[in-house]
Amino acid sequence: MIRTMLRIRARSGSEPAVATAWRAAAGNIARSAGNLRRQLLADATDPRAYVVVTEWVDESALRGYEAGPVAARFTKAVRALCEPVGPDAYRMLRELAEPSDPIDVGDLAEIDASTIGSGPGGAEIFVDVEIRVPAHRLVEFQRGYPEVTVRMARVPGYLWEELLRDPGSDVYHIFARWRSETEFYRWIADPAHKRKEAGPIAPFLLQFRRRLFHSVSPPATRTEITVSQPGQEAGTQHNGTDVLVVGAGPTGLTLAIELARRGIDCQVIDKLAAPSGQADKAIGVHCRTMEIWERQGVVQEAMNAGSWLTGQAVFVNGTETHRISWELPELPYEHLGLPQYETERLLTDRLAAFGVRPRRGVELLSFTDSGGAGGTGAGGTAASDVTATLALPGGAGQETIRAKYLVGCDGAHSRVRELLGLTFTGGLGRFPQLFMLGDVDVDWDMPDGHLLRLMHTDAAGQMDNMLVCVPLRGESRYRIATLAPARFFAATGGRDAPPGFSEELAEPTLADVQAALEQLAPPGTRASNLRWSSVFRISHGIVDRYRDGRVFVAGDAAHLHPPAGGQGMNTGIQDAWNLGWKLALAARGRDAPGLLDSYQVERRPAGAEIVGRAVRMAFTDELDHADLKRQFLQEMSMLLTYRGSPLVGESLAGPDSLGAGPAPGDRAPDVAGLHRRGVGHPLRLHELIGGTRHTLLVYADASAGEAEVAAVEKLATDVREQSAGEVDSYLLLSPDVAAPPMPSPPVLRDTVGEFRTAYDVCGTALYLIRPDGHVGFRSRPVDAEALRANLHQVFGGTN
Repeated sequence: MIRTMLRIRARSGSEPAVATAWRAAAGNIARSAGNLRRQLLADATDPRAYVVVTEWVDESALRGYEAGPVAARFTKAVRALCEPVGPDAYRMLRELAEPSDPIDVGDLAEIDASTIGSGPGGAEIFVDVEIRVPAHRLVEFQRGYPEVTVRMARVPGYLWEELLRDPGSDVYHIFARWRSETEFYRWIADPAHKRKEAGPIAPFLLQFRRRLFHSVSPPATRTEITVSQPGQEAGTQHNGTDVLVVGAGPTGLTLAIELARRGIDCQVIDKLAAPSGQADKAIGVHCRTMEIWERQGVVQEAMNAGSWLTGQAVFVNGTETHRISWELPELPYEHLGLPQYETERLLTDRLAAFGVRPRRGVELLSFTDSGGAGGTGAGGTAASDVTATLALPGGAGQETIRAKYLVGCDGAHSRVRELLGLTFTGGLGRFPQLFMLGDVDVDWDMPDGHLLRLMHTDAAGQMDNMLVCVPLRGESRYRIATLAPARFFAATGGRDAPPGFSEELAEPTLADVQAALEQLAPPGTRASNLRWSSVFRISHGIVDRYRDGRVFVAGDAAHLHPPAGGQGMNTGIQDAWNLGWKLALAARGRDAPGLLDSYQVERRPAGAEIVGRAVRMAFTDELDHADLKRQFLQEMSMLLTYRGSPLVGESLAGPDSLGAGPAPGDRAPDVAGLHRRGVGHPLRLHELIGGTRHTLLVYADASAGEAEVAAVEKLATDVREQSAGEVDSYLLLSPDVAAPPMPSPPVLRDTVGEFRTAYDVCGTALYLIRPDGHVGFRSRPVDAEALRANLHQVFGGTN
């Protein structure tokens, strides 16, 4: 039996047409002589990717189909609907008969290679495992499968796999490539493989169908979906997008969501075949991040999947010295505990709702910037772009992709940062200590929901060890971090752990965790159920620039932090939140000359402050005893400001005007009690500013003149025209002002005066809120000319 597999990727928006073309072709293929099966499988990780599968009685039947009119018609129907593909997108396979008797693992060393495949160790094979994943258990499978791929990557002989699904059913296919039959059979003959590698999805493997295939050369007469374009190298695909995002962690996913929310075409790539399934990265989600997630539509799912971190307790030499509550009434959300793998799952699902999925296993090799700085006012032209070369999964060739912009969100070991030649200001700092990390159950009497910081001091009062425990969802479960045992430091000489280090020395053990607890925790504390552990080194620094032409860096690619305060992931999300709306305007040609430059101007000082603070606080109790509340609000990014940015400004009648309100660059605080005609419940301000555009809020109370209020209609119209529709306007009135007879902008009443108090407004005033929720401009009284000048800084044009 012969199987063919052709991977295609629909152009954006053409997915339904591809499915329609397949349905029309499938009936004709079924009537072709020798056809056994035909199927269009969907890539479970990329909603635009499909694999066309056909099976034939022999090569002769396949050759008849490939050279005939049925294949030609299907090719013609989908050619314009799909992105170009290279020769490596097509595979021709011959099914193998599996041994009728079980193979003993001990016998494999004696098996002659000629009895299993051909060549040394057996020929390369492909394995297709068909399973069923009921809809009500899909989330369970999606949580377990990424961990399986991580474990499989360590199995000798395993090369790669892809997850395919049968649209409209609960059937999934795990299609894997192995270096040889010998190594595959050696793996499955070991009874422990079901627990060691397949454990997280073992319930779905109770019933499955497995088929093995060898690769064979395709017939020379087959009809190609596409041919190489002029100048295209063999095995290289060509593609295009507005923004190429490198890295599918929280930073890259946040940026992609912001672009997709605004209709900007983007692609996300990540060299890892699957995300980590361990709680080995960020856990704390800051209050400001929760506000961002509310606007992105994931905050409810995050709260459902996480647990609240309600405070912090500090112990020195086994005695509690401080306990602080983080449950502050003025916070919009409290501090959420959520492992980063859950964060990535939620953001990936949200991005998929916009029709975008990360392309995993795709690695950035190189890129060239054509020289345009980007932005309509910065010399950017339609011909200016970034051309990136990507390595496709499993050695399937290369792809060249052209993008208007490229953003490196590819983490601490950023390839984008390396290719740009960015350097860390003052050099990359590294703490001399090695640390161990683990996921473990701890039996002790501690306050629920509290982050625990346990320190040990020597006779001179100097700290010589510390243990940080972050509660995870589940009874008595913690992610712990402490100094690694001395044997790890001795093995590395104090240098970074080399590749394979953990495998060579084994991972930290439960006994290592228990030893740390006995030194640092109250007497009687016991650890159990160590799920995983690792060794790591803390680096810190910030790059000299966040932008180079049309290429940007964000997140850990731009700044590295000690884990103090859990700043890394949240700061990266803030980077993406700041850059996303600016990049979207630039991609549509609606940006002013300096708009993209403002990303570095605003975010680099914020990153430098956070890195510096985290370094200063490391190896302390991390408490600013002078003002604990302010410190916590600062760590939660609630005090983040872009004051001094060239994008923000104000026009005030006097030094006391709007004095207690948020300043230009500050976060715009939420207020409640706003009423709009026709709505039967009060509204929150953040509901008004939660879209993808700027928001102009014009306020008037009873002291405002009738002409001043009437002028708001023209102001709103002028602003909308100047911004090409990128500003939404509202008129906010105090309860004692009659609503003017104007069709726009919409009128809301500050019924209980919360807006008046929080923004310190009276008479007439205005606030312009940026899409990232920060104040872009304010004036009292309304200064239309100054507002237009500020909008010119964002949107360009004439003012």
